[in-house]
Amino acid sequence: MIAEILMIVVFVLGYLAIALEHQIHVDKAASALIAGVLCWAIYVLSAGSFHTNETIPPHMFVGADGSDIGFMEAAMHYISEYQLLHHLSEIASILFFLIGAMTIVELIDIHKGFSLITNKIETTSRPRLMWIVCILTFFMSAALDNLTTTIVMASLLKKLIANYKDRWLFAGMIVVAANAGGAWSPIGDVTTTMLWIGKQVTAQNVIIRLILPSLVCLIVPLMLLTPRIKGNIRRPLDVDGHDDRLPGLTTKQMRNVFIAGLCGLIFVPVFKTVTHLPPFMGMMLSLGVLWLITEIMHRKKNTNVRKRLSVITALKKVDFASVLFFLGILLAVGSLQSAGQLGEMAAWLNNTLGTDQEGGVYAVGILIGLFSALVDNVPLVAASMGMYEIMPTGYFAQDGLFWEFLAYCAGTGGSALIIGSAAGVAVMGIETITFGWYLKKIAPLALIGYFAGAIFYILEHSVF
Repeated sequence: MIAEILMIVVFVLGYLAIALEHQIHVDKAASALIAGVLCWAIYVLSAGSFHTNETIPPHMFVGADGSDIGFMEAAMHYISEYQLLHHLSEIASILFFLIGAMTIVELIDIHKGFSLITNKIETTSRPRLMWIVCILTFFMSAALDNLTTTIVMASLLKKLIANYKDRWLFAGMIVVAANAGGAWSPIGDVTTTMLWIGKQVTAQNVIIRLILPSLVCLIVPLMLLTPRIKGNIRRPLDVDGHDDRLPGLTTKQMRNVFIAGLCGLIFVPVFKTVTHLPPFMGMMLSLGVLWLITEIMHRKKNTNVRKRLSVITALKKVDFASVLFFLGILLAVGSLQSAGQLGEMAAWLNNTLGTDQEGGVYAVGILIGLFSALVDNVPLVAASMGMYEIMPTGYFAQDGLFWEFLAYCAGTGGSALIIGSAAGVAVMGIETITFGWYLKKIAPLALIGYFAGAIFYILEHSVF
């Protein structure tokens, strides 16, 4: 009992440190790694209080030399050699997938591939530009991921808009658009990716079922905002005609890398469907092919340019701190799942909110989405995956109501606060938007969009 409480305390303290990352000035990756390892250490050192002879397979009581071993030693071996490695295999699938996707996106970026789209935007009308930027962000986020798309589009704003107040308004709506766009794609938001890799949802179904609610989540705030923004924006004078591409990098090469990278990302769900191999295998194949293409493409360039356009350089730009954060938080959640606390939480929710009924499922999903505005959505979704097993039928079956609605809510709910999503934090850093300004100007629109999309999903599900 003491060990169980101690694990929860460590997890909650780690969670608070993650949520207060910017206040305590400690990177959330450090907090997550410490919490993850300590939870497993407490669990394994207190193995006897969590297990009985009946819960441990008989072969665990046999040592390497064939002799019998005691209960405590057998329980520790069972945790470290079976439960931990079982979770680690699932975690590794997610991490390798993310590393591959992030590398492909960085490779496109160093080839200036995204400028092929952004350079086509010429309008200075505030309403028209707002719609173009947000719709472009919505679909780019689904094809790439919401964080990368936010960084690309927020950087673009500096080339399109001179006045910082205008940029703040556009940047705030980019956060809403990026999170909405990522929610309906298996590669657009890390939480949807986790549910896809964990087999809670399938790629085809999550796209079909969530694209319209996610679009409503964006369109409703845009419609409310449009009458309030009139006139034209003023373009910066010092960036016109500026070309910062590397010497020898042609427009054709930029286009080829952009198309190859985009096709590689879109190919991943197709590869999984055909081969039934884990998604990270398709992502590694796409990365390998793109690596080969760029090596051949730049083989005649001078060494310095070839090096700066290589996959090795792209790998150096990948945010490995985020990868380690995912590792730490997923380890922590895995320990609570193995020790049984998440199962107890699921039982409590069943009794309190009635998740065996449709209304209870919606209530849990909406609450998780709202909580994700306060704390990171990754541990919330990871905890939900640990609390509920995939059932043959019903709300918790693969592509069941609970998992679909969770993907939407966790993906879009973080827009309610600027610290509620990686996209919001990125914009906060790029444009130095204040928490209070976002809370006043964007949060109400984001919340209206969140509930509008949720209501649309509920109505859609009741009809179809």
